[in-house]
Amino acid sequence: MPDFDYQLVVIGSGPGGYVAAIRASQLGLKTAIVEKDKTLGGTCLNVGCIPSKALLASSEHLHFARERFAAHGIIANDIKLDLGAMMKRKCEVVNKLTSGVSYLMKKNKIEVVKGLGKLVDANTIEVVGDDGAKKKITAQNIILATGSVPVELPFLKFDGKRIISSDQGIALDKVPKSLLIIGAGAIGLELGSVWARLGAEVTVIEFLPRIAAVGFDAETSKILQRNLEKLGIKFELNTKVQAAKVTDSGVELSGENATGKVSYKADIVLVAVGRKPFTAGVDLDKAGVKLTEKGRIAVNGHLQTNVPNIYAIGDVTDGPMLAHKAHEDGVAAAELIAGKPGHVNYNLVPGVIYTAPEAASVGITEEQAKEQKLDVRVGKFAFTANGRAIANDTTEGFAKIIADAKTDRVLGAHIVAGNASELIAETVLLMEFSGSSEDLARTIHAHPTMSEAVKEAALAVDGRMLSA
Repeated sequence: MPDFDYQLVVIGSGPGGYVAAIRASQLGLKTAIVEKDKTLGGTCLNVGCIPSKALLASSEHLHFARERFAAHGIIANDIKLDLGAMMKRKCEVVNKLTSGVSYLMKKNKIEVVKGLGKLVDANTIEVVGDDGAKKKITAQNIILATGSVPVELPFLKFDGKRIISSDQGIALDKVPKSLLIIGAGAIGLELGSVWARLGAEVTVIEFLPRIAAVGFDAETSKILQRNLEKLGIKFELNTKVQAAKVTDSGVELSGENATGKVSYKADIVLVAVGRKPFTAGVDLDKAGVKLTEKGRIAVNGHLQTNVPNIYAIGDVTDGPMLAHKAHEDGVAAAELIAGKPGHVNYNLVPGVIYTAPEAASVGITEEQAKEQKLDVRVGKFAFTANGRAIANDTTEGFAKIIADAKTDRVLGAHIVAGNASELIAETVLLMEFSGSSEDLARTIHAHPTMSEAVKEAALAVDGRMLSA
């Protein structure tokens, strides 16, 4: 048996990589983690999930204060935006969490190696620092957790000023007068809602016929669009952007829709058409690691690549590019390397859009049930009839449960609500244990709570709602 520096080296410290390292250390493996950026935490903690949610929270507070305070008997005149203070708070939130990851590395005795990790062979990694210095480390096992980067359109190259990605979309130093967003998925809708609340004229351009088209049902898309339009966001659907002209004063986009040629102008264009795996510069070929046709790292059911001691997790592999999916991948990979039965149920990865209201989904949609010719029953309950929602002034949305007509097993759940991201968890748990709508309907929920709407939706599957 060769003598290696480490039993496991993880390349990438995002939500998949750092939890993989922690779990491996818990299981007794001598572990190191390699990170090219200055701080740990990957895209999620530094320029993705966390800073965007901080801005969403701050901008929601501002919007609620301006639009709803009076209805609650709160008189607050001349409410103003201090964008600098808002951005400072965002950075403080990010710093607290990235520092927390560094603490966890020390607590779990995981060595952090700073620099870009490149494969030399199946057991050797070359780490190139910012200063160009190189060092080699060896590992019995390797986990590739290098994450993803924003997709760039060929005619809209990112310049960080006029043409921006989500990385810059969370860090603008002033509110643009006008903002064009290409892509009506989670990133585009979330950042669009932030800047619309802060005063920008926002237009979202989407190639597909509806927003939030991937993973969410048509009814969810309809309600989200209606509420985002209340913020002043304009939507151009079924529209293909084909070219761009950038000037000192702004950007002009041209393209076409069902009616013919179209054009749009704005100060800034945010491209939010998706993300792609970050594998450039990692030298996968030197270790013989193969990619899929879509450019992701090919893995088997145990997260192994074609090179048995090299594993891959998170955004570089197939499946939704979500932090919580990467998290579970990381735990499973570490457990499998340690000889434990690691497992991830990819059918039950919830999706969330953190707008106001939020949208959360797991399992199949009504449209998918029809496409698959499944015999299902659907129960739905509107938050307009939920006591806590009325008291909270958050009545927009619904809870929907889709169950098999014969077995009553829950096949899907869809929630639009102020805290849908939290409410979806109980249905994920129910589905993990193959639960039925009857199980959910007979589970006692505290009153008054938003979660009662989920119970009522389960009751509605059998046509016996109690509160509507």
